[in-house]
Amino acid sequence: MAKKRVTKEKSKKSSILVVDDHPIVRYGVARVISQDPELTVIGEAESPDEALVCLKKKDIDLAVVDISLEGVLDGLTLTKTIRNDYPNLPVLILSMHDEMTYAQKALSSGANGYIMKEESSEKLITAIKTLLKGDVYVSEPVKQQMINSFSKPKDNTDRSIIEVLSERECQVFALIGTGHTTRSIADKLHVSVKTVETHRSRIKFKLNISSTPELVLAAAAWAKDQRIAPVY
Repeated sequence: MAKKRVTKEKSKKSSILVVDDHPIVRYGVARVISQDPELTVIGEAESPDEALVCLKKKDIDLAVVDISLEGVLDGLTLTKTIRNDYPNLPVLILSMHDEMTYAQKALSSGANGYIMKEESSEKLITAIKTLLKGDVYVSEPVKQQMINSFSKPKDNTDRSIIEVLSERECQVFALIGTGHTTRSIADKLHVSVKTVETHRSRIKFKLNISSTPELVLAAAAWAKDQRIAPVY
């Protein structure tokens, strides 16, 4: 394992796992990714079981997962398993299904991004690198749709986010939206990490948000709307 880390540091390439049950598609996606000097495909799988075996054996930085493995939405089930077993591993859902219908479902399952198979090679690489930086990737139309849904509180009223969240929750939400981690929020507000996690859970409940990627996306959109400067 130590040798693997040294090699990775030397090459500075991020290791990608491609999961798709169609060999031709899998080959094409892997080839596009491998042409980027910062990325390398070190694993391919055609089923959820193969993907999980690969994750156990190899040092993977990101998984690109087809939503329709074996003819059903098994890509979402696999994503839930990955999120449970590898909570910090980014997952990009690759799909031929309507993004306006399935993107939010994918993020709710724990994916960090969603991209259509019809998109260009350049956008695929952009999506992968966006996730590797710790951000969420969806198309602009989907982002706007999700922002609109997030802005409607749990109690189904027309109240704004500021009216729904407490003052402290608004502070935490703004800090999430400007790029702060849970630890940095705790340090900035002089509270414990557990307290911040509690605030995050309450925010998700009040805004009807089910996953961390959705929370980050909603917070970033709100912070931008409020003209709160991001952290770099």
